[in-house]
Amino acid sequence: MGTSDEEIDRLLGKLTPRARALLLDGATTWRTRAEPALGLRELVMSDGPAGVRGEAWDERITSVLLPSASALAATWDEDLVESLGGLLAAEARRKGVDVLLAPTLNLHRSPLGGRHFECFSEDPELTGRIGAALVRGVQAHGVAATAKHYVANDSETDRLTVDVRVGERALREVYLAPFEAAVAAGVRLVMAGYNAVDGTTMTASPLLSDPLKDEWGFDGVVVSDWGAVRSTEDTARSGLDLAMPGPDSPWGEALARAVADGTVPEDAVDDKVRRLLRLAAWLGALGEGEPPASGADRTGAGAPPAPRPPAPPPAGAPRDRALARRAVAAGSVLLANRGVLPLDPGGLRTVAVIGAHAARTRTQGGGSAGVFPPHEVSVLDGVRGALRGRARVVHVPGPRPDGPAPPLHHDACTDPRSGLPGVLLRMLDADGRELYAERRRGGRLLEPRLVPGAHTVEISARLRPRTAGRWTLGVAGFGRMSLALDGRTLLAGDFPPPTDDPAVVHVNPPAQYAGTDLAVGQDALLVARRELAPGTGRATVVSAAPPAPDAAAPPAEAARAAAGADAAIVVVGTTEHGECEGYDRTALTLGATQDALVRAVAAANPRTVAVVNSGGPVELPWRDAVGAVLLAWFPGQEGGDGLADVLFGRAEPGGRLPTTWPAALADAPVTRTRPADGRLPYDEGLHVGHRGWLRHARPPAYWFGHGLGYTTWAHEELTVPPRARAGEDVTVRVRVRNTGARAGREVVQVYLARPGSAVERPVRWFAGYAAVHARPGETATATVRVPARALRHWCVRERAWRTEAGRWQVLAGRSAGEVPLVADLEMVGPGSG
Repeated sequence: MGTSDEEIDRLLGKLTPRARALLLDGATTWRTRAEPALGLRELVMSDGPAGVRGEAWDERITSVLLPSASALAATWDEDLVESLGGLLAAEARRKGVDVLLAPTLNLHRSPLGGRHFECFSEDPELTGRIGAALVRGVQAHGVAATAKHYVANDSETDRLTVDVRVGERALREVYLAPFEAAVAAGVRLVMAGYNAVDGTTMTASPLLSDPLKDEWGFDGVVVSDWGAVRSTEDTARSGLDLAMPGPDSPWGEALARAVADGTVPEDAVDDKVRRLLRLAAWLGALGEGEPPASGADRTGAGAPPAPRPPAPPPAGAPRDRALARRAVAAGSVLLANRGVLPLDPGGLRTVAVIGAHAARTRTQGGGSAGVFPPHEVSVLDGVRGALRGRARVVHVPGPRPDGPAPPLHHDACTDPRSGLPGVLLRMLDADGRELYAERRRGGRLLEPRLVPGAHTVEISARLRPRTAGRWTLGVAGFGRMSLALDGRTLLAGDFPPPTDDPAVVHVNPPAQYAGTDLAVGQDALLVARRELAPGTGRATVVSAAPPAPDAAAPPAEAARAAAGADAAIVVVGTTEHGECEGYDRTALTLGATQDALVRAVAAANPRTVAVVNSGGPVELPWRDAVGAVLLAWFPGQEGGDGLADVLFGRAEPGGRLPTTWPAALADAPVTRTRPADGRLPYDEGLHVGHRGWLRHARPPAYWFGHGLGYTTWAHEELTVPPRARAGEDVTVRVRVRNTGARAGREVVQVYLARPGSAVERPVRWFAGYAAVHARPGETATATVRVPARALRHWCVRERAWRTEAGRWQVLAGRSAGEVPLVADLEMVGPGSG
């Protein structure tokens, strides 16, 4: 079936106004409505962007887990990101998913943003380029991508209601820019966020029409974030096209009635349905599922996708693992190196691997983007695998990271009914009778299966303590809950939800805790219960943490192991409660215990490599005391092997920082994420990220664009055309020389400045990049295209883009803080507005 306007209109004519209106909200949490009269099947959606979970939160349904979005941006490699998008599309097809809810194009406005790991960078140009690459990779295989969360949704505090106040120039030049790039790349959906901008909630915002649909020509579907539609008429009259989830959204029958009584124009609904049908046709979900006819694509995205191939192989296929592993190395950032890395396996007899994050490396961030990978390779696993048969690996766990008790893990408990590792999940009726039961792998159960008559979720496990002393036990969820140990009640109460944030209610509910004494060798039966009640979800999490050791003991033990080793690798990082959807951070520290651990290890062995396992910036007060600092991000399921490739020199640390890292939170230019009276002003305007740091008195720990390789480079010459015309791209060339002893890759970065500008400007701003490779002693020339958009500004008075004529500066180097090459560019064309 073609997707011509005439064909869409013919299909539209088959439906009554009521039937059209009813198509525009979800049938379920993850599915749109079917319409048999049109041969329209349901469209299936799934969260992203690090993996494709599908429709269920079930650890038995696994998904390939890629590095976090911040790690993908750190690759500065659009071809690689496009390939990873193809892998995600293959996962989507395997799971019957039509629409991937990714990429996230919001910016790292403040280092405290709780969802940094899911966003690409602080910079609109880099975010737009990497996001567009992911869109192209996903959609080349017939799966629709979704640019989210439109727009200025850059922090988590009060995210359902916050009203962001942002100037028109900053909105246009900074926050809307990555979405414009995604539309230019042909993205099929754009998600409207929970927040408001300048007093209007995004699901009713005029920004959905202009610039998105009118100026940019977006011809796809604008879908709401889940639960973001809170009213009917104003949202239906806006550019929003699809309200999710269903079937109980404020649209549905309410929208049908509003159309019938004329408060919502039929034409508005018809436009929304046309967009939905066009998407369905592109996906092969309309009529007989034929691919779109040649030339029918109206978004400028190029040729329609090929028909979907047969279902890909299961998660964890060797080629998928190899690609995910390559991405780990490509995105890892070598922040500092004092001649320690790469480690030579042939010269090592003993390596100490230290830290709780070494054995249980955090592979992903918390929240709705979470998936269940088929396996996870820790840093310890990766180092052991790389050194097997060559050197002895000694592991010291170190202190438990600061934070709440973790969910029960299957290696610490057994199902009391079968005796197998894991927990027993039961669903009970109001009289306590069992309706169903099954063994599950751990204590984090977000969607226990509902059955008729279900009243209570029960999770029980036989604990097998390996440490004696005062344990912390907990149960998370909402409503009436209890926790008992060997028949003795530890806690009971009614815990109503303080928020209706779906990420909190359904994914990350807070826990209630109790302490009790446990002895080694004496198993104990732990039983948690929570009653199901409207509005409280059904997520239930049972946790347990052993007694915290003496604060001085773990660092001392780690120091002894490091002193007896040829090299030490200490892994530190954040916890799920520090970087998670639904919450912003209040500090950037890793905690006193982890900082003390690194200092102790570094003092004991100068060949200490600190591996940082976080999704966003953290303070590294010991960074000058260690031999090397390697940023691992949240590296996905193959993290340990990919990092081992870097540690032992099999691969380059390919990453460059997509975000400036402060030495201390107090130094950062933007730290406000908490609204006042419901409003969050973006008072910094254009000066986000490195732009803000450049007009700031204190330098950061590491600049945007910073990252070392295993060779050195000299930036020798910058060639810029003497003049350029406004509205046209500018091509500059940068010659670099590999001055080291090893072949390598350099990311050459170009920045712009406009001395004496008639309008406010940053000191300089990022404008483009290109990567080059060279062998020792060789030169390479990077050809960098500076897009015309990097030279323009938004004229508020004329409500139009303008480019200033006159002298500009082009700067080139290896980071926003290191630009040794400068050349002038004369811009000819219309004056500024």
